[in-house]
Amino acid sequence: MRLVPICPLALCCAAAAYSQAPPANAPLTLDLREALARARGFSQQFLAASTAASLAHEDRVQAKAALLPTLSDFTQYIYTQGNGTPSGVFVANDGVHVYNQQAAVHGDIYSAQKLADYRRTQAAEIAAQARRDIAVRGLAVVVAQSYYGAVSAQRHLENARRGVQEAQRFLDITQRQERGGEAAHADVIRAQLQLQQRQRDQVDAEAAVDRAKLTLAVLIFTDIGQPFNVLDDLKPDLEVLSDDQLSNRAVTGNPELRAAEAGVEQANFGLKSARGAYLPALTFDYFWGIDANVFGIHGPDDRSNLGSVVQGTMTVPVWNWGATRSRVRQAELVRQQAQTELTLARRQVDADVRGFTLEARTARAQLGSLRDSLDLAAESLRLTLLRYEAGESTALEVVDAQSTLNTSRNAYDDGLARYRLAVANIEVLTGTL
Repeated sequence: MRLVPICPLALCCAAAAYSQAPPANAPLTLDLREALARARGFSQQFLAASTAASLAHEDRVQAKAALLPTLSDFTQYIYTQGNGTPSGVFVANDGVHVYNQQAAVHGDIYSAQKLADYRRTQAAEIAAQARRDIAVRGLAVVVAQSYYGAVSAQRHLENARRGVQEAQRFLDITQRQERGGEAAHADVIRAQLQLQQRQRDQVDAEAAVDRAKLTLAVLIFTDIGQPFNVLDDLKPDLEVLSDDQLSNRAVTGNPELRAAEAGVEQANFGLKSARGAYLPALTFDYFWGIDANVFGIHGPDDRSNLGSVVQGTMTVPVWNWGATRSRVRQAELVRQQAQTELTLARRQVDADVRGFTLEARTARAQLGSLRDSLDLAAESLRLTLLRYEAGESTALEVVDAQSTLNTSRNAYDDGLARYRLAVANIEVLTGTL
């Protein structure tokens, strides 16, 4: 067997390429926007709102088509029993054999009711599109809460791991102190108990991460067992808009306001449609083709069977036992309700602006205090450990300092998550997320 020499450089390049290639089952790393984009494909509420918007669009197309002339083809054969006369036994017929082959055009010259119905479907389509945007915003809020719940859980897990390391370090110190005769065995037991508690906290934190990711996976994946990680973007220096900027962006293009305004417009045209039933309607019809006793272009004596006729119709409503009046009252009630909902929507948007701004500023103001507490807790643990090694403090004081530091870390991370979620809510309100 002949051996083929292999270039060492090729081996190195192949090894480097193999080491850099990501494994096939590497977990995805998602940011908030990508998670939201994935969630839109699985949210039943969003899909239902999108379907409703598509249905409203088709309603508008159909209402517009009802305003335009229509073309149809009419084919008919009529046989009448003969009685020796040209028309047969029925006087109304113009022959024993009647053939009709015609193209018919029908249209409305004036119909206030159909015109108002078309404008109403336009407003209904705008309202349906706005409700779809509302569904997107509601989905964004849910995804943001789940997303930052997962980020916060990851940070708590990291804090728990650091707590285990610190507890292990303290156990090593107490065992060294015991061997040197500088500490009692009770201190070692205290340190062991502290380490075991921190290890249990780490297990709980790992389970919390899995639960948080599972909650988010339900929203963004078809397979909830899909491995993934979330990008940690918790920052204390995010920009918050001023009150004027936030108010302007929240009102401009706000889907709640658009839906309410479109609802009022829809109700107004609904009222016009109901009142349109009081008015006369004008229509026209045009027929061209054959209406003869012989099916052919030419009849007896070479007469042409092709011809046309135009007719106009005016329909005047006279009496329908108050049905039109009742529909007008219904439309007035619907318009009144729509105006009330618009007023409420404007108040709700103003309340959301104030509430989200207050939450963001409060959370940001507390970050400084939480950061100071974290720094103080870390310094307290450092000094307590030094005093313990010098024989000036007890093991209980060290354990208490460790617990305080771990609590301060989690509190600071929770404060960051609260602030970031408040900013996300503002981004949802202003339509930037």
